[in-house]
Amino acid sequence: MSAKHSKQFCRKSRTDSANTNTNRKMPSSGIAEEAALLGTMPCDSMDDIELKNIQLQFPSVRSLSRDDSSSQEEVVETDRGNIVVAVQGARNKPAILTYHDLGLNYISSFQAFFNYIDMRALLENFCVYHVNAPGQEEGAQTLPEDYIYPTMDELANQLSFVLTHFGLKQFIGFGVGAGANVLCRYALNNPERVSALCLVNCISTQAGWIEWGYQKLNARHLRSKGMTQGVLDYLMWHHFGRQTEERNHDLVQVYKSYFERNVNPTNLSMFIDSYIRRTDLNIHREMDPNKKKNATLSMPVINITGSLSPHMDDTVTFNGRLDPTNSSWMKISDCGMVLEEQPGKVSEAFRLFLQGEGYGK
Repeated sequence: MSAKHSKQFCRKSRTDSANTNTNRKMPSSGIAEEAALLGTMPCDSMDDIELKNIQLQFPSVRSLSRDDSSSQEEVVETDRGNIVVAVQGARNKPAILTYHDLGLNYISSFQAFFNYIDMRALLENFCVYHVNAPGQEEGAQTLPEDYIYPTMDELANQLSFVLTHFGLKQFIGFGVGAGANVLCRYALNNPERVSALCLVNCISTQAGWIEWGYQKLNARHLRSKGMTQGVLDYLMWHHFGRQTEERNHDLVQVYKSYFERNVNPTNLSMFIDSYIRRTDLNIHREMDPNKKKNATLSMPVINITGSLSPHMDDTVTFNGRLDPTNSSWMKISDCGMVLEEQPGKVSEAFRLFLQGEGYGK
């Protein structure tokens, strides 16, 4: 795909998706009435920008371990406590700032993707700053009982301390799930600091009743019982969607083992609780050029999902609220967790997106 074609695909958008229903059914640990929900996952095919007939490219067998990381971790002080930021690359290069999803951190969310061969070549021109949400970093100590976890807006505000700490004036945001929502909030309040956004499975609305109920139960179980089978099932569905075992049994086992052994359940329960209390981003597509300012994200956005992701409809809704002149929606076939299952396609799209914005050749 040429840079010209990239520019064309970066201008495509849907105009009829703003009313997509985001209240969908969620998986459970086996209770009869909840198990019935499993057969009602969204499966409608969208034809906006669909990459078909592609071969899945799975990473080789690996462990989600800090030992494999080429990043340097630093503690950054913020107004809501310290957070861990891992830096990958030469700090004099343009900045890419990442933010992870629920149950993950920079290692489990981004390490394999940014070490993928195509991304390593791209990163010669950038420095990546991987932000961990409070208490979500590898080996994190349990947060104090009296610690009040930041709201989603407060998590976004913490990024200002990160930029100050590293002396950054601008960055390209790369976020997944909850992390994508955090980056959107920062970008809306600080558009001059964000030059572009690459967002995977971004949800722009508040939590629906079904999501709220499941996640509230998950948070309670994590605090009282630890990583139960029900919470594990939910996390696997949240990240991989449907037909996970059939697609890649080995990758599934890696993540199941990671969630069971490497996640601090108390800290994750706090992050989940903050996420389900999120407010709507309150953005909308404004076609009147005189009213466009502050209506939606002003910087270029590439909005990515997998065809088997449970969040696909949410990304369509999000797309309907973006400016069609600077945003694109991209669905990758036959995968749910796109960074793990299709790193080649995502890295190609990201490279063309950056080229279209004037980065690199």
